[in-house]
Amino acid sequence: MKLTKRNIYILLVIVITIALDQISKIWVRANIAKGDVSDIIGNYFTLHHVENEGAFLGMGSELNNTFRILLLLILPIVVLGFVLRHIIKDKTLDKFSLFAFSSIIGGGIANVFDRIVFGKVTDFWHLDFGGMFRTGIFNMADLSVTTGMIILVIASFRKKKEAKS
Repeated sequence: MKLTKRNIYILLVIVITIALDQISKIWVRANIAKGDVSDIIGNYFTLHHVENEGAFLGMGSELNNTFRILLLLILPIVVLGFVLRHIIKDKTLDKFSLFAFSSIIGGGIANVFDRIVFGKVTDFWHLDFGGMFRTGIFNMADLSVTTGMIILVIASFRKKKEAKS
């Protein structure tokens, strides 16, 4: 991989995403007891300390160890590698799409890192707007992946709209 401005941008977004996630998890592990819940903004935005052995919302935590390793470690590493290869090779991607893909890769790497090092992922944020909108408990890596996906959806709608014009 050549260190062009574009590739440095990709690498920076990935590294910053991983760093923000890991710093936030280190802080939660050091300052919030497992199972504790603290109100940040009433009951709407709360801080938890949950150790998640599965994927999103604990899915996959009941799988046997071999399947969990395949689905939560090996498959994500392979997919993240292909996505990284794609964004490095596809020079037509705009900055928003590059940021989105890089955020997804950084978030994915951060959660895979936790699974390798700790055997689980630390989750801590929760949003609940009175049943109208409620999330599971999530972390910065999850937020990066979700934000990246939303940006990619918006970018694809923009491209379709521009193509029709």
